[in-house]
Amino acid sequence: MKLIRFGKTGQEKPGIELTDGTRLDVSTFGMDYNEDFFGNNGTERLSTWLREHQSDCPVIDKEIRLGPPLARPSKLVCVGLNYSKHAEEAGMAIPKEPVLFFKSTTAICGPYDEVIIPKNSTKTDWEVELAIVIGKKASYLEKSEALDHIAGYVLHNDISERAFQIEKEGQWCKGKGCDTFAPLGPFIATTDEIQDPNNLELWLDVNGERLQHSSTSDFIFNVQEVVSYISQYMTLLPGDVISTGTPFGVGLGFDPPRYLKPGDTMELGIEGLGYSKQTCVAYSK
Repeated sequence: MKLIRFGKTGQEKPGIELTDGTRLDVSTFGMDYNEDFFGNNGTERLSTWLREHQSDCPVIDKEIRLGPPLARPSKLVCVGLNYSKHAEEAGMAIPKEPVLFFKSTTAICGPYDEVIIPKNSTKTDWEVELAIVIGKKASYLEKSEALDHIAGYVLHNDISERAFQIEKEGQWCKGKGCDTFAPLGPFIATTDEIQDPNNLELWLDVNGERLQHSSTSDFIFNVQEVVSYISQYMTLLPGDVISTGTPFGVGLGFDPPRYLKPGDTMELGIEGLGYSKQTCVAYSK
């Protein structure tokens, strides 16, 4: 199943996308895609409900905005430097265990929304990433248990302001949590849609130029390892998002570095998880 949310910002309704691309409004099912939905077998219940009610669901016009495909989660946890070539281009050592940081949930936006280059930004960068959506409350998981606690997967652009992230004091969150810095979607693919999350092609273009192109088979720490590891340090709630890191090809890694400016477009995708596109705009009050 492919889960979408549609409508104006802050007024999104739940929907699904069929295999032929048709989008259906499932708001009469009565639940948004939130912690309660994912934690109470929502995908299975929705699937059962659709067997009887799908023909009654209104078709969503393709011109209607797609929002983030889940309601704001309790947390968005990210893994840094999870591809060896990306660590190399960043000038950092290969990590011996996952590097974790948080991204503000207020950074989450839709897959085709504009990305705002923050006030005083000089080094806004791109990062295509596979993100995991948690389906069951998870704490102290073994690696063998991890996949059973995943509801699905989603495309994420982990946009980063490198000066805020690296050159200022403290943790990375300053460069990661700005408004619109976490476009998610277009949809969440439930686990039955993705045969092997550790072997997916992913890519990103800036202004039509392919700058990132790799596979999750190059993970340093795979999906099971990441979910298990994070659960040793915090409880993961249904609907929480884990972003698994980006491959080489970010702006920071070029010589000289290349960063985003107003008017630039990012187009990105992951095998089985669709495609998104964002245009950069300058911050304004």
